[in-house]
Order: sequence, then C-alpha cells, then structure tokens
Amino acid sequence: MRETKIRLGVEDVSSFVNAAAECDFDVDVNYNRILIDAKSILGVMSMDLSNILTVRWHGENPKFEDFLQKYVVA
Repeated sequence: MRETKIRLGVEDVSSFVNAAAECDFDVDVNYNRILIDAKSILGVMSMDLSNILTVRWHGENPKFEDFLQKYVVA
C-alpha cells in the first residue's frame, strides 16, 4: 500500500476520479474518519475539499502516480 497527501479543487475532481478509475486496484481517499472510494465521483465531491486529503492505493500504476504529483502537498 502506498499513500500521499493531496489537495484537490472542485475543478480537479473529475480528472482525479477518471485517473483512479483507470487503476485495476483499490484507490481510497480519506479525511479524518471518512473513507471514500476514489473511483466514485459523488463520494469525492461529498468530501470537504478545503482540507488536505490522504490517498491510499494498493498497486502500481506509474501513470496514476505521475498524475498525483500535480496535487501533492508537503
């Protein structure tokens, strides 16, 4: 399992969900105690996007990992 912290804007959600959907493994997003399937656009939109989100994925996909680099926060 790998994880990183990201920040998304409302305009980024669609491309994030599409990138996660291309993965053949689970991708989850969480904030505090809320855990959402990253492949669910309604789930990701329901999160408080003003906060830093943690993304966890259970496989390898270089394209997805490169995509995430645009949103990584230190």
